[in-house]
Amino acid sequence: MSFANEHPNLILTKDGVEKIRANLGNVPLFDESLAAIKQEVDAEIAAGIFTPIPKDFSGGYTHDRHKLNFFVAQKAAMLYQILEDDKYAKYVRDMLFQYEAMYQDLPLHPQERSYARGKIFWQCLNDSNWLVYMAQAYDAIYYYLTENERDALEDNLFRPFADFISLENPKFYNRVHNHSTWGIAAVGMIGLVMNDEELIQRALYGIEDDGLEIGGKDNDGGTIKVEGQRKGFYANLEEPFSPDGYYTEGPYYQRYAMYPFLILALAIENARPELKVLQHKDNVLLKGVNALMNLSDADGEFFAINDAQKGMSYHKESLVTAVNVAYHYGNKNPKLLSIVQKQGKVLLDESGLSAAMAIRDGKAKPFTKKSINLSDGKDGDEGGIGILRYGNEALTLVFKYAAQGLSHGHYDKLSYSLHEKGDEVLQDYGLARFVNIEQKGGGNYLKENTTWAKTTIAHNTLSQDQTKHFNGNYDIASQHHSELYFFDDSNENVQVVSATESNAYPGTTMHRTMALIKDEHFEKAFMLDIMKVSSASEHQYDFPFYFLGQVLDMNFQYESPKSLHPLGEANGYQHLYVEGKGKPSNNSTQFSWLNKGKYYTLSTVTQNSDELLFTRIGANDPEFNLRREAAIMIRRNDADTTFVSVVEPHGSYSPVSELSSNPKSNIATVELVLDTQAYTAVNITDLAGNTQLFILANDDASGAAKHEVKINGENYSFTGPYFYQ
Repeated sequence: MSFANEHPNLILTKDGVEKIRANLGNVPLFDESLAAIKQEVDAEIAAGIFTPIPKDFSGGYTHDRHKLNFFVAQKAAMLYQILEDDKYAKYVRDMLFQYEAMYQDLPLHPQERSYARGKIFWQCLNDSNWLVYMAQAYDAIYYYLTENERDALEDNLFRPFADFISLENPKFYNRVHNHSTWGIAAVGMIGLVMNDEELIQRALYGIEDDGLEIGGKDNDGGTIKVEGQRKGFYANLEEPFSPDGYYTEGPYYQRYAMYPFLILALAIENARPELKVLQHKDNVLLKGVNALMNLSDADGEFFAINDAQKGMSYHKESLVTAVNVAYHYGNKNPKLLSIVQKQGKVLLDESGLSAAMAIRDGKAKPFTKKSINLSDGKDGDEGGIGILRYGNEALTLVFKYAAQGLSHGHYDKLSYSLHEKGDEVLQDYGLARFVNIEQKGGGNYLKENTTWAKTTIAHNTLSQDQTKHFNGNYDIASQHHSELYFFDDSNENVQVVSATESNAYPGTTMHRTMALIKDEHFEKAFMLDIMKVSSASEHQYDFPFYFLGQVLDMNFQYESPKSLHPLGEANGYQHLYVEGKGKPSNNSTQFSWLNKGKYYTLSTVTQNSDELLFTRIGANDPEFNLRREAAIMIRRNDADTTFVSVVEPHGSYSPVSELSSNPKSNIATVELVLDTQAYTAVNITDLAGNTQLFILANDDASGAAKHEVKINGENYSFTGPYFYQ
């Protein structure tokens, strides 16, 4: 089959369209999706076409209007193919020619913030979004247009557009980054529609001689060009993805990059099947969809890892595409169909029809998320993300021991977040940005993303001497990753992940072990956290817990200042107000809070010399760009030390019945009963006097290693890296 002689052949194909038409009225979910899109597009056609001169940032009128245009044009073109109604093709044609008339004399966008300014939008990234969708629209109405019309669009709009975002902006295009992925997809897809081999090769392999010097930074602090840098679609497919399908920037940007990855791969699959792009790197794109589903909570919202807006979920349109494509072109996994059901819509293409037909035929099975360890790095050897889940996501721990994560990475080695069902218990702050809200910095990243959200103290991990990991140096941080010690989810009642970090603070080693434990003496599963710190010299260690909810009780005295002052002057500390200071009353400090009708208690081993700090985000934030959220923090001056904590969910409160159930902790004490180079042991004693013992082998993670330990006069023998009873 010659691609040049047949359209559509990107996302829609001639055979696929015929199959869709033959099944109209017989596949409920597809028919509902079609009706919803038809209603949306018909309303836009009735309103008319608007292509204003670009002037606004994200969230402004011109930005949002042009963004809506490319979404609607793509949908209208799909409707033209499926319903064979010329009004949809005419709408797309008329819109494209308005852009053709505008683009020939269009200067760079007047907003100058971006390192790679666009023309229709303030950055080349959004211009690339436009072309990815408009290429699909053009493909679907290709034969509606005359040859002269096609020539005019290709010569005056599409080819100059593709050259602008690539040849004229190599600093944007010729990288391994989610930005570049969109540019590559845009150039590749319009190249496939026009059968332009030069553009297709440019998309696959990048620009050979881009004229860029080594170095340079983008707006997020990422390096534009590194020594030996690869470029093009294959490089972006191979380097950011691990063999498990984890994308090194984190799930928020993985879901953003998955659309251009998959849509271009699908277009190449249809147009150039011999390239086997969907199968590249052992089906890594399809694995990426599975990884994304596992990187979401019980409500389908993605975990906040690195730069991430909370609330983003697999209900996003791009994830509808990802799940449909993964189902149809993968192994027809029936569990993906339950995600499709929750999304409540499908694509208007063959993959969407396939998923909708399977649901109609009763093939859907539940997508049950279980504990999973996702490696990071192109070869899977640069740390990873360990996710422990107990009881159908009743409690979920997300442990980050990954690589830096490119320019969207945070300085938060060995950090974590804790979730009960769909609610955060101990949070990761995410990003400091109000996406597409014009009043907040044009919807772009705020300076507080650097001064707060990316800093070490903003996370549930160890800060040393009020500095950031790697001193906040991106180039150094990008050379290192944490090391997995072990991951064991073989016993649902005791699941453990452990990793080490020896580069974040030169001369200091951190070894963090986290476990989800369901013990018969406790109502719910709880989290055990052991952070062993070794250093040649004494430091000030700060160890925060970013809880959400209302403070209830604690077993120590504290003082609240009459006026609020920042905890420090830099590295994120300048954004933390000190709301209270206290000292431990004994060696087992407790703190309780209530959030969304559920009770939680932190029980942590403390020393008499420790300082306990209540902090709240919001200092030095005159524009109210940061959320005013709280933490309790342990401050300790030491060289070698071990932080041991238990976070215990318990009970519930109903504002309807006004009944409180089990509002207090079941833990009497948490004790560090052994702490040597070889072993660390923790006793957890409940109110009834039952004691649970956890022993960690610090130097040997082998599952076959045999250990004998003497604790308080008793001998314990076990095989493997840990012991619990």
